Amino acid sequence: MKHGVAFRKFSRTSSHRMLMLRNLVTSLFEHEQIKTTLPKAKDTARLAEKIITLGKKGDLHAFKRAQQFLLQPQLVPKVFTTFAKRYSERPGGYTRIHKFGRRQGDNAPHAILELVDNPRDLRFEMTARAVGWELLGKRLDNDGPRKLAETGVKGVEDVVKQERTSESKGWDGELRPKTRWYLKKVLKYRGEEAVSDLAQKAEDHLDTLLAKPMAPKDVLEKSSKNALEEASEQTAETPYASLKSMRLRAGQTVPGGVRSALNLAQGDLGKTWMTGGRLRYLERRKLGVDKTPLWENP
Repeated sequence: MKHGVAFRKFSRTSSHRMLMLRNLVTSLFEHEQIKTTLPKAKDTARLAEKIITLGKKGDLHAFKRAQQFLLQPQLVPKVFTTFAKRYSERPGGYTRIHKFGRRQGDNAPHAILELVDNPRDLRFEMTARAVGWELLGKRLDNDGPRKLAETGVKGVEDVVKQERTSESKGWDGELRPKTRWYLKKVLKYRGEEAVSDLAQKAEDHLDTLLAKPMAPKDVLEKSSKNALEEASEQTAETPYASLKSMRLRAGQTVPGGVRSALNLAQGDLGKTWMTGGRLRYLERRKLGVDKTPLWENP
């Protein structure tokens, strides 16, 4: 029976292992987002949170300890100024780990380790896209695609402010309960400017989603490169300038349909509710590409 086995050894000596972790923590503080294996990310996050705690203390002893740990001395003031101010109201949990599949070559579990509330926060970006996706899906049911293409989706920032302060935990709001929970989580320790930033990112994403199915059908059906280049050069005959990014691939989802991307990718092999698959009311509605009359009727 093994006793006293506390941490991972990574098949390295103690000095090599500690130097590797110090290097990862230093890179994390420099770039605020790094990619490594999942076990290394877990141990790096544990040490990085201790250094940020030293930065929040702000005394001379904490400064010397952080200076001895980090490999780049120029990053020590960043810990005691930028990070200490950013996480002054947050009681803990300064890092976040996103699993990133398997690494090519040795098939090791890959992960992205980042500092929360950083300028490239992945959770913030995904939440903004989810808000734009769900608001566009609801507006399509009421107004239709042609009207939304002309006027756009209005009041996104008001919806974000309302859902941020809402006490509802059910489906009676503009967003799904899970999306509302993530919205409150990413905005809990951010300022008021983050609300406008998230609303702007949501508007940009829903405009992109709305632009794809509004492109001419003959352009989307043509697969030749010359046809796409000719259509992208037209300005008066096409509703949007760049059509190269609007080309639909197999299984790609855009708003307005009722089939999921997985079902579209499966083709004839995909199950439907008529052939023994899951009932429609048991699964979340997917906005997929299919022959729905929503985009045919103005």
